[in-house]
Amino acid sequence: MKCALFGKSISPACQYCELGRLSADGETVLCVHRGVCPPYESCHKFSYDPLKRIPKPARALELYDTQEFSL
Repeated sequence: MKCALFGKSISPACQYCELGRLSADGETVLCVHRGVCPPYESCHKFSYDPLKRIPKPARALELYDTQEFSL
């Protein structure tokens, strides 16, 4: 299942599935259907939840010198 909300090249993963919950250690996902599984795997019951998706951090702005803007 691909969603246009974050791009069309998203592959299914348990870490942002509607049926999975992140475990207390933060390294595994507790799935309703598969039990404990790695966050990068998925199953046929995958249901995308856009609120679980963590966006990429914004790029840092380049620093410019004031001489570059003087005539």
